[in-house]
Amino acid sequence: MAHFAKLGINGKVIGVHVVNNSDILNGSGVEDETVGQQFLERIHGWPASMWIQTSYNTTGGTHKLGGTALRGNYAGIGQVYDEDNNIFRGKQPYASWTLNKTTASWDAPTPMPSSVDGDGKPEAYEWNETTKAWDKVAV
Repeated sequence: MAHFAKLGINGKVIGVHVVNNSDILNGSGVEDETVGQQFLERIHGWPASMWIQTSYNTTGGTHKLGGTALRGNYAGIGQVYDEDNNIFRGKQPYASWTLNKTTASWDAPTPMPSSVDGDGKPEAYEWNETTKAWDKVAV
C-alpha cells in the first residue's frame, strides 16, 4: 500500500490516505508518485500538488526495513512538509533548536545528559530555553 499526505496551508499535514499500489502505476507498470497524486485529485478533488507521498516505514531518516528512506519521516497529522528540504518534520520545539536534515528532527544546542540515579534508574531532564541547558527533573 502507498501512503500520501494531504497538505493544507503552509505545508501542514491535515490527513494521510492509503492508496492501492495498483493505483499509482504508470504506463510502464512502475510506481509513480505523480500518478498517485492524479488519482487522489480525481477521487477527492484536492489539487494533485497538495498530495505528497510518504513512507510508513521511514522514521528519523531511516527506512526500518533497510529500503530507501522517503522524506525523513512518515507524515503525521500536524507535521509539516518542508518543501525546501523535501522532508516531513515536526514543529520546532524551541527557538534555539536546529533542524537536522538527515534525521528530519530538531536538535538541541547540547545533547541531553544521560545519567542514572542511586538506584540505577535513568534520570529525567527537560530543556530550559532561558538558560539553553538541560535541567534535571525531580521525581
